[in-house]
Amino acid sequence: MKIIVPMAGRGSRLRPHTLTIPKPLIPIAGKPIVQRLVEGISEVLEEEIDEIAFIISEDFGVEIEEKLKEIAKGLKAKPTIYYQDKPLGTGHAIMCAKDSLEGPAVIAYADTLFKADFKLDKEADAVMWVKKVNNPEAFGVVNLNDEGHITELVEKPKDFVSDLAVIGIYYFKDVSQLKTQLEKVIEENIMHGGEYQINDGIKKMREHGAIFKPGQVEEWMDCGNKQVTVETNSRMLNFIHEEQKEKLISSSLKIHDAEIIEPCFIGENVFLKNAKIGPNVSIGNGTVVDNCTIKNSLIQEHSEITNAKLDKAMIGNFAKFNGEFTSVSIGDYSTLE
Repeated sequence: MKIIVPMAGRGSRLRPHTLTIPKPLIPIAGKPIVQRLVEGISEVLEEEIDEIAFIISEDFGVEIEEKLKEIAKGLKAKPTIYYQDKPLGTGHAIMCAKDSLEGPAVIAYADTLFKADFKLDKEADAVMWVKKVNNPEAFGVVNLNDEGHITELVEKPKDFVSDLAVIGIYYFKDVSQLKTQLEKVIEENIMHGGEYQINDGIKKMREHGAIFKPGQVEEWMDCGNKQVTVETNSRMLNFIHEEQKEKLISSSLKIHDAEIIEPCFIGENVFLKNAKIGPNVSIGNGTVVDNCTIKNSLIQEHSEITNAKLDKAMIGNFAKFNGEFTSVSIGDYSTLE
């Protein structure tokens, strides 16, 4: 089994955080988004992952590529890096990894997380992972027939079609079928908004008789902007705390006159002084927090936070923050005093 992860852009909606690291590398409860994504997929598949292919922009750099390779090796999978030189859509990104598009595979976009307990139907030609939503007009949704097969995929329907939204994760029993159809999409120059889309390849697969089935997830968590990323961090902390599958607070934590209200993630060599932390806070390695009250927030590595009362805040790496501001979003190497 392979996992194909298109993640070419850094993500403009999460600037300034994505100026120095791509959005999929931002940590959620102490692990990069993309790592939590592929680990979650691996749990649902319940089988060995042979290869994880990442489709990235060439400007990510060697350090980011090495981090991605380590994520793949952590699942005992072969890491492969492909480059998307132009932002020409999801279909184009996938075709940048055409050398890996053989056999069973999952394709997953790296800005979404999920929680699922369904068993993947590996006899289906393909499975589209979906989540029931209250506002289907804001999403791409699928329509099902009486047999439970997907018969239609509609983008942001004005009239009600279905409340099952596509979350951006797909299983293909033989992903070469998608490759064949995406090649035709590009050859025929089928574009929407100046981009080649995976949906047009899926449509052609269905026209050739492929059966698509839904796989419904329990939770779908977006990481598209600062607000939803902070919310996703909080939700993930609660899931991990309930399941007790991961250790969230490092044994190297140094603490002086501070209180921690769980769930929280606290990384290596963090120092908390005169502080009240939590609930729903992630603090990265080497960060110092002094004279602060922080809740529902995400703070990355090697930052200094003093004299602050923070709620729904997101602070990057190597940042310095000193003040009474709340609900902030500052990126790497920023300073507010």
